[in-house]
Amino acid sequence: MARAILDAARDLFVSHGYQEVSIRKIAERIEYSPATIYSYFPSKDDLFFALAEEGFRLLFGFGKPRPEFDDPLDEMRSMFWHYYAFSKKHPEYFALMFLDRSVPRISQNWERFPLVGEMKSDMLTRIQRAIDAGVFPQGTNPNTVFRILLTAVHGAAAMRLCDRMAQGENADALARDTLEAALQGLRAGACLSSESPKCLEIETRTDRHDS
Repeated sequence: MARAILDAARDLFVSHGYQEVSIRKIAERIEYSPATIYSYFPSKDDLFFALAEEGFRLLFGFGKPRPEFDDPLDEMRSMFWHYYAFSKKHPEYFALMFLDRSVPRISQNWERFPLVGEMKSDMLTRIQRAIDAGVFPQGTNPNTVFRILLTAVHGAAAMRLCDRMAQGENADALARDTLEAALQGLRAGACLSSESPKCLEIETRTDRHDS
């Protein structure tokens, strides 16, 4: 029953939007009473958080062996390409977790997802190893690398799922190109506003000149 409730909620949240779906609508989909759903999930938010936890487990590949890499740069590519691949394999979870602005904020409820903190910590450790191996300049902040590479592939995933690609444009190629461009920029020691006030000053002067 819990599986049927979650599947119905996920499909309705994605097709109609989280705010437009009530517990009653979910109950109608599975042909049970709202009271049945409340006996499993106290609120609609609890339904969403249960789906988000499932999504994170799918994203992080729990129960599956992790590949080993001789080249730390290849490991960086694989780590972040996996996020884009998740958006293709499980678009309904990706859309609900990362695109729908009407759902409860996951970022304000991290205590519900201890596994996410564990996996992010593992990724930051791997990024730091890549820095130590010389893939990125010494002193690079691993969290900055994480955010930049995640943003690169997220943008391509969002454009594909939201049907914002140009006619004939290849979403996979765009995702690979943005990831590679971000990697090469980081490796070259690009001036990062989030890391250096001097870089931010340069960009501010450029913005004023352009305006």
